[in-house]
Amino acid sequence: MAYAAIKLPSLYNRLSVVKRAFEVTDHTADVGIIAYGANIRQLFSNAALALSSLITEPENIKEKINRHVEIISEDRDSLLVEWLNELIYLFDAEHILFKRFNIENLRGNQLRAICYGENLDPLRHKINMGVKAATYHMLKINRDSDGYEVQIIFDV
Repeated sequence: MAYAAIKLPSLYNRLSVVKRAFEVTDHTADVGIIAYGANIRQLFSNAALALSSLITEPENIKEKINRHVEIISEDRDSLLVEWLNELIYLFDAEHILFKRFNIENLRGNQLRAICYGENLDPLRHKINMGVKAATYHMLKINRDSDGYEVQIIFDV
C-alpha cells in the first residue's frame, strides 16, 4: 500500500508526542488516511487535520474565524465519522477551511471542539480533491503503548 507522509506545522511538532500525525493511503476509488494521537483528543484533531490536507494545503489557511462544533453519537467510532462529516459539511455548505482543531471535551460518545480557519479564497487555496464523506469502511480506533491510531476511508 502506498502512502504519503505529511510534514506537520511547527505548532503540531511541539505539542505532539507521536511520531507522526497522519498518513494518506491509497484505496481503490476512495482515499484513506491513518491518523495518530498520543491521546484520543489528539487523534480526533489529527484526523481532522488529515481531512483538511486532502481538501487543500493547511499551511495556506489563516485562522481568521472559528466555529464551535458539538456532536453526540452512538459510540466513539460513530463520533469520529460524524465529526469528520460535520467538517466536510461546513466546507461544502459554508466554504470554510480549517487548519487547527481544539478538542475541548471528548468523553464517551460526546465531542466539543473549536475549529480555526477561514473562508475559501480561490486565489490562495488550491482544492486538491472533493471529499464527499467519511465512511465506516475498515474503521477501527486502536490503542497501544504509543497512543491511538485509526484508519479512515473517505468517499471522493
